[in-house]
Amino acid sequence: MKVPFSWLKEYVDIDISAEELQEKLFSCGFEVEELIDLGAEVRGVVVGEILSCEKVEGTHLVTCQVNCGQYGNPIQIVTGAPNVYEGMHTPAALDGSVLPGGVKITAKPLKGIPSCGMMCSGEELGLNDDLYPGAEVYGLMDLPKDTVPGTDIREVVGMNDYIFDISVTANRPDCQSILGIAREVAAVLGKELKMPATDYTVSDYMFPGLDITVEAPDLCPRYLGHGVRNITVEESPAWMRRNLALCGLRGISNVVDITNYVLLEIGQPMHAFDMDQLQDKRIIVRRAKSGEKIQTLDEKEFTLTPENLVICDGSRPVALAGIMGGLNSEITEKTTQLLFEAAKFARDNVRRTSRALGQSSDSSARFEKGISEYTTELGMARALHLIQELGCGEITSSAFDCSAGAPREGKRFTASLSRINGILGIEVPAEDVLRILKNLNFDVVRDGDTLTVTAPRYREDIEVGEPDLAEEVIREYGYEHVTPTFLKAAMVTSGGKNPAQLRQDKVKRIMCAEGYSEIITLSFYADADLDALRIPQDAPERNVLRIRNPISANLAIMRPLLAPSMLNIVTENLKKGNNEGRVFELSNVYLPRETGEMPDERLHLGFAAFGDEEDFFTVKGSLEALGQAFGLRFTVERAQDVPYLHPGIAAYLLCEGERIGVFGKLANEVTAELKLHKDSKANHKIFLGEIDYAKMMGHAAASFRYAPVSAFPPVIRDLALTVSEETACGDLMNEIARACPRVSDVELFDIYRGEQVGAGKKSMAFKIRFEPDDKPLTPDDVERFVKKILGNLKFKLGAEIR
Repeated sequence: MKVPFSWLKEYVDIDISAEELQEKLFSCGFEVEELIDLGAEVRGVVVGEILSCEKVEGTHLVTCQVNCGQYGNPIQIVTGAPNVYEGMHTPAALDGSVLPGGVKITAKPLKGIPSCGMMCSGEELGLNDDLYPGAEVYGLMDLPKDTVPGTDIREVVGMNDYIFDISVTANRPDCQSILGIAREVAAVLGKELKMPATDYTVSDYMFPGLDITVEAPDLCPRYLGHGVRNITVEESPAWMRRNLALCGLRGISNVVDITNYVLLEIGQPMHAFDMDQLQDKRIIVRRAKSGEKIQTLDEKEFTLTPENLVICDGSRPVALAGIMGGLNSEITEKTTQLLFEAAKFARDNVRRTSRALGQSSDSSARFEKGISEYTTELGMARALHLIQELGCGEITSSAFDCSAGAPREGKRFTASLSRINGILGIEVPAEDVLRILKNLNFDVVRDGDTLTVTAPRYREDIEVGEPDLAEEVIREYGYEHVTPTFLKAAMVTSGGKNPAQLRQDKVKRIMCAEGYSEIITLSFYADADLDALRIPQDAPERNVLRIRNPISANLAIMRPLLAPSMLNIVTENLKKGNNEGRVFELSNVYLPRETGEMPDERLHLGFAAFGDEEDFFTVKGSLEALGQAFGLRFTVERAQDVPYLHPGIAAYLLCEGERIGVFGKLANEVTAELKLHKDSKANHKIFLGEIDYAKMMGHAAASFRYAPVSAFPPVIRDLALTVSEETACGDLMNEIARACPRVSDVELFDIYRGEQVGAGKKSMAFKIRFEPDDKPLTPDDVERFVKKILGNLKFKLGAEIR
């Protein structure tokens, strides 16, 4: 928000520089994003009095002798301006001066005639008629005759001013105005605030039949209307147009400028309806009807819904509440009577309407942050005063105040001095607390340690209790008074990550070593993402946490699985031509608990691999590497009931008999429905997996102990086994490892099907590694291990040695 320094001075006697005030504002919680010096780009330009003019024969040029005071008298300057005359006072840019845009002026001859500078137009100084009357005239600026030659032009035309570009946070809507910032300046400087004039007198005239009704008090808790007649639409005075221009608005007409002026000064968006354009002389504030249309002042047409609030006359919408007026009731040069509107609209409704229609304005920006009823009353009074001050209308007795019944006083509550100091962690003297709160317009009565506080009506952000009061006190008292202290439960540590964080880092390192790239996705998605994975409606994963106010329909539920997030990332990569890759994410899933309780946030490891080189065993190998890093042995069992995985190429991941995850190839029917090019869907090999991180870590040792490498060589033995076609490789490998504690590794290296093994059977060859302990393994030891393994396999799986 732009705040001119000169405008602030109308309300507060500021006796410090703009730079010092910038620091003061920052110290009390207002970030000045930029301090703009209006005259920073203009140097060496002074008032010049033209003593004589002599036309240069055969040209349009004029040689002038110019009195520039202490800078030279006379100075010869040649100009081609058509409006130059003897006795004129005009800006003179001398040799070495600088104009806006970095333009440097040097003395040089024109048509062979020496010229020691340049005389300037308003445009060349970056001025317009709103900033300084007469600045847009064609030719040289004609300054008043009482200006003193040699005076810095910035002082004459008001360029010795500053503009504070202040970032007002959403919790301080009372400061989104010049007056709001002036209140803060008065408080931080300990100065008196001079309120803008709001007095006016009304005539006895009342508009016959004029009526205002609010049918949606939930969306419009306060609506003020006041009739004005005998309107004279003309140009606003220079002081008003200048203040508007400093804030980035051009003057339009006195009536329109008054509404803009009150918006900037008081923070109350105003609107003026041409009374002659209101059908039946009625104003009705209601929800729009479905399909109803309105054309706004910028000539855009919108189709409305009952979620939109509109201001209507007897038959049609004439304004989009809180956003913009309608074209059918705008103020024109023919307007003779009008109705002023000042209202408080529900900020959430204004925000939703603005976003839904893609229409915003300065008014909607303020309504979205919130407007107090105090501001609404002050804004209306200020607008009526300005009507009378500018002499552009007669204020009638037709006044309306429609209220939903909100209290007309500030929040009243009690607080404790000791608790305020307890929150701050320092001792702020009681007299300073009372002084600060008084400067901020809080009404405070002290009784020992107890304060009875009444907040200003415009401070709707104040919550009952000490925390907000403590914030108000410390931002004025000074954050530099806060001394660093430990929290009560704090303890000194050597820093670094805790064991749980180190384990997570280790998981990420192992996955990266296996060629996976870490990704971070949003914690929510849509029901459609679960539909895409064919998750049944009665599945536990369908019991989800729903977002009450989702920013998008595609982000409406907290995720119970990482698999949809993984698949979405894979799909996006395939769309962009990245046909192979590996990704993983270690993030929370959110599982609902009983009503009213916070969700169960469980850490899951999700991963995906895609590309021509990927298959079930490459993924399985990566998981085995992960397990080995934590001293875990993973086993697998066939998974045929996971709806989004291929029933023949999917497996549950087990650790010590407990299921901790699942992985496999994406089901063909799911792949077929991906939003990919039709011809490419069948060619993609996509593998998804997900591990319950907590379950996996539940099997990992809290700490690792060093185990020396055996001094004796391992023994490797190959076994070829004949089993039925239905026997899974994983079952065989699990039984081999379970049968003998000396087995350190089992690797499948061959599968054979043919006449030699018989119909319905297959031969599977394994390489088994036996690891010695504290003595070498003898042939008899190994033979005994093999016999035990073969016995177990025959008994449990019907396997025969080939």
